[in-house]
Amino acid sequence: MATTPLLPGSRTEADGSAVVRVLSYNIRSLKDDTAALARVIGACAPDLVLLQEAPRFFRWRKKLARLASDSGLVTLSGGATAAGPALLCSLRATVERTEDVLLPLTPGQHRRGFATAVVRFGGARLGVLSCHLSLRADERHEQGGMLLDRVAGMGVDHVVAGGDLNDEPAGRTFRRLAGTLTDCRTAAPWGGEHTWTHSEPPKRIDALFVTKGVEVLGCGVPHDQPGVTEADLRAATDHLPVLAALKIPAA
Repeated sequence: MATTPLLPGSRTEADGSAVVRVLSYNIRSLKDDTAALARVIGACAPDLVLLQEAPRFFRWRKKLARLASDSGLVTLSGGATAAGPALLCSLRATVERTEDVLLPLTPGQHRRGFATAVVRFGGARLGVLSCHLSLRADERHEQGGMLLDRVAGMGVDHVVAGGDLNDEPAGRTFRRLAGTLTDCRTAAPWGGEHTWTHSEPPKRIDALFVTKGVEVLGCGVPHDQPGVTEADLRAATDHLPVLAALKIPAA
């Protein structure tokens, strides 16, 4: 039996606003148990999934499409064309546009990018951005600024952005993002906190942020939820997912 209250389900209100479920998940290039991964994603019943470390090499589109299908979703954008970040969505979403963005390459470091889209749910219009920021502190901080610039330039009033930040809430880049955007976990704590448990103490390095006007109904790691088992969470990948329920005003 679940010990954590359930987040609100997806719905569209009479005034055109929408409750949207958003999941952020580092999937480690599908190197682990993909069946467990699909079960976790599907059990969270997301409208949008922000992936990091999506497949980038041989037959990457086919692998990403297979994960989406097994999770009850479709591919929206990203993958190799965004250097790893990707977006999945449910058929509830109406897609306006997508754009994959490659960030400047620092010699000796991994290429980074953003997977972005603008979608509609009923009368609500939402920008979406998935990121995986650098392990190197100076580069990560610069990328945080690029993320904020990209969010500001998406041409929509409401945006959800997030992913694997490789930084904790007290870190300089995390604080830079939280200074402009709302950290969903801080706004409405729900479920578990830590997304990286392979260290002592465990850390929260994966997060979702929203722009002003988006109401956060709950955000955290979906422990103890129907269909999500600890065994699947351990087998699926080396990160834990972040699930949020958001209420998006009508455009």
